[in-house]
Amino acid sequence: MRIVTAEQLRAALPWAALEQALEAMFRQGCAAPLRHRHPLPQPGDEAEGMLLLMPAWTGPASAGGFTGVKIVHVLPANGARGLPAVQAVYLLSDGATGVPLAMLDGGELTDRRTAAASTLAGRYLARPDSRRLLVMGAGRVATTLAEAWCGRFPIEDVAIWARKPDQAEALARRLAAHGLPARVASSPDPGGFDIVSCATLSDAPLVRGAEISPGTHVDLVGAFRPTMRESDGALLARATVVADTRAGVLAEAGDVVQAIAEGAITEAAVVADLEALTRGAHPGRTRPDEVTLFKSVGWAGEDLAAAILAYQAG
Repeated sequence: MRIVTAEQLRAALPWAALEQALEAMFRQGCAAPLRHRHPLPQPGDEAEGMLLLMPAWTGPASAGGFTGVKIVHVLPANGARGLPAVQAVYLLSDGATGVPLAMLDGGELTDRRTAAASTLAGRYLARPDSRRLLVMGAGRVATTLAEAWCGRFPIEDVAIWARKPDQAEALARRLAAHGLPARVASSPDPGGFDIVSCATLSDAPLVRGAEISPGTHVDLVGAFRPTMRESDGALLARATVVADTRAGVLAEAGDVVQAIAEGAITEAAVVADLEALTRGAHPGRTRPDEVTLFKSVGWAGEDLAAAILAYQAG
């Protein structure tokens, strides 16, 4: 069984190829149940952890079939231990025999497929001439989002905002060192930006519908639980809303679930998902002044597509 490290994944999953692999998976489809969630009680007053299992599989091996499962531990107390709160691995196996083929770094796999899914949606939803990017958040996913957006669009300005200014400054420096036009944003004001990409753990709206400029594309990545949200209901009511998967977003995405509960929108406001976009069932953006919004919570088929690409590249 092959072991694929984070460094090897970065080399094996270039943005253009990864985006194409995700597009093919959404277009062709695969079996990918909603993620399994299991609480992990912790000792004393430590915050409860969570075990997430994300399985997916394609056809038999004779037709190039694979099975895969991502195993994720979310342990908030790890911060005090000097460890990342999220620990993940991905197991890729032969679809016919179940023989393990590769164990891949789950964190890097998740970060890269998440960013590639956003730019895949952006290809249909963002204006092709988008040049100004606002990234909210300064963690690993925010880093890959900035890199992926700059690889897909003619970005000339990357503004980084985070609740902790020192983290935004550190990320802007790292991105600038790699040749990206990054700087620190003085505020989270999204006005005037072509693309606003959010990767935070916020439980209160950061992006409001009244503050978004016409023609903006909003990319919401961070709120992956019903109790979390990065946008207000007014934004979803104003925007053309597309999900990575409709079932996943309606079940887990706090931005959507809470906006529905408040009466700002109905389920019908989610007009399409990436399957519909990639298969031509929805046109995506239709006007330059249209406000568009992509909400992702993650789909196991994305992980499987990325893992297969990395395995075949090796």
